[in-house]
Amino acid sequence: MKIAIVGTGNMGEALGRIWAQCGHQVAFSFSRDEQKLQKLAQELNASWGPVANIVQEAELVLLSVHWSHIEDVLADAGALEGKIVLNCCVPLDQANENLVLGTTTSGAEQLAAARPKARWVSAFNTSPSESLPVVFAKSEEAKRPQHMLYGDDAGAKQTVTQLIKEVGFDPVDLGGLKNARFVEPFAMVTAVLAYDHPGGEAFTYHFEKLQQ
Repeated sequence: MKIAIVGTGNMGEALGRIWAQCGHQVAFSFSRDEQKLQKLAQELNASWGPVANIVQEAELVLLSVHWSHIEDVLADAGALEGKIVLNCCVPLDQANENLVLGTTTSGAEQLAAARPKARWVSAFNTSPSESLPVVFAKSEEAKRPQHMLYGDDAGAKQTVTQLIKEVGFDPVDLGGLKNARFVEPFAMVTAVLAYDHPGGEAFTYHFEKLQQ
């Protein structure tokens, strides 16, 4: 699959590395450090370029930028008509401390409203980027950690489900984008557990229904 990684911070880089190792054609864009972006692409035998260019060629777009850059990125990306867009953004303020949307709407819903012709799915916002290479390295183990996804396009979710499995997670389908109203605050919980509690930042989770 041709995957455009828009945003080459910790999450974009981690997923780009894994998917390149899985054989996907990865292209990178949107970085504060252009030399770092080019070096990363060369290391992975991937490509890089302006947002508009890599999005045009891609079958799937990973949107992995800080919320403050969303409007600029969408302007560069265009209509995204027919594209599967995998959103891992959480609508945070500049200090990365507070959600700027919630309860009656969500970042995922705002993005879908801004580009209604795209095929939106949200995932990779409830697991810290530090967990991804660890999960990938242990992907052959019997009991995998879980990871949530949600969206209104069944076909797009099927594609993202496979990508989640390639990273090493068991996907948990939470239904439609409206459920982002609950997941985005949960992403803040996972961040607290990963970064503010002892034991390291490679935090994962697993839900289980108990037999009565």
